[in-house]
Formats: sequence, C-alpha cells, structure tokens
Amino acid sequence: MRGMILETGRGPIATARAQHHEFANCLHTMAGLLHMEMYDRASEFIAELTRIRTRETQYADRVREPVLSALLVGKSAVAAERGVVLRIGAGTDLPRRALVPHDLMMVLGNLIDNALDSVASHRVPDSRVDVSIWAEGDTAVLRVADNGPGVPPDARPFVFLKGWSTKQPHGGRGMGLAQVRWITDRYDGTATVDERVGGGAVFTVRLPRALAPEATAVR
Repeated sequence: MRGMILETGRGPIATARAQHHEFANCLHTMAGLLHMEMYDRASEFIAELTRIRTRETQYADRVREPVLSALLVGKSAVAAERGVVLRIGAGTDLPRRALVPHDLMMVLGNLIDNALDSVASHRVPDSRVDVSIWAEGDTAVLRVADNGPGVPPDARPFVFLKGWSTKQPHGGRGMGLAQVRWITDRYDGTATVDERVGGGAVFTVRLPRALAPEATAVR
C-alpha cells in the first residue's frame, strides 16, 4: 500500500514538471527569436502556440470533468516532451458527474503513463496514444490505445499484477497498472487489455457506479 501511495504522488509531480519545462522552453524560444530580430518567425511561433492552446481547450468541452480535462492537458505536455502524439478519440464525451474524480484521474493517468512508457521505451516510429472516455449510464468507460509492441496473449492475464511493466527490462518494476486494478476492484468493475487494430495495445476500464444517476447529473 505504501508503494501505491508513493506512486500516486509521482504522476502529478511528473506532469507538473513537464508543464514547467514546456513553459520555460516557450519563453526561452520567444526570447531568442526576438533577440535575433526574427519577428516573422516569432509571430509564427505564437500562432502555433495558440493552435495548441485551442486544441487543449477542446478537452474541457468534451470532458466536462475539470480534473480529467486538466489531466489531459498535462499529459499532452508529457507526451510532447517524449516525442509522442496524444489524441482524444472522436467519441469522447463525459459529463461533469464523476462521484469521485480522483479515482478516474488515477485510472486514466496510469493508463496513459503505461502507454507512453510502451511507445517511448521501445522507440516506436510515429508514436501515438489515443484516449477515449465516455459514459454508459452510471458507468465510466476509459480506454487508452497505443501503437507500441502490444501485449502478448500469454502475458495479458498478468498485466495488472504488481511488478509487471510495459517498459524494457531495465525500466523498473510497474506499479501503475496494479493501482488501476486496485481501484477497479473497489468498483466491482473490469479492466482488460486487447490487441489494437494495426498493432499495439488497447486498455479498457469500466467503473460501474462511478457517475451520478441521470436524474442528478450536473450538466
């Protein structure tokens, strides 16, 4: 349990660090362009940043739980630093009605971290991670797919056990997926891993009773 608590703190810290680095890099780049009097290029750089921020605001429109939309913004920065494209699925739509947002945040954050580790540690060309979140009644469904090496069928029964990891053998022992299982079990939910079409892995978690009933949902 102590290990899981420590692991819980590492994710948000890493996300905050990535956002800090991204902000610092943007400032340094702008300062350099202005110092070199490359004003046209500075204008283009600002336009590109604006496009990125516009895309990030769409997270709040489609995932109306602030904790999760904020997580996606942070994980996008982490993914970019690691050379991975993080995309939000077209079917993503989660009203702001999570009963315990922290649980959904931990599940989604760990699934994304696992996918990033998979594609980054194996140096997959054109690395990408696709995230989809939606509601089925009072059940929250979180799905994360990547185009990494995937999980062999004989290893799938063990992926949610403590110590299993998608990283290369030297990458350390995994705790994130074990934490996903721990939270999922508390909801009597399901956590599965399948093969992604075209190669890679698809992790799907269903958490029953994680969302408020329709009659009391906040829109």
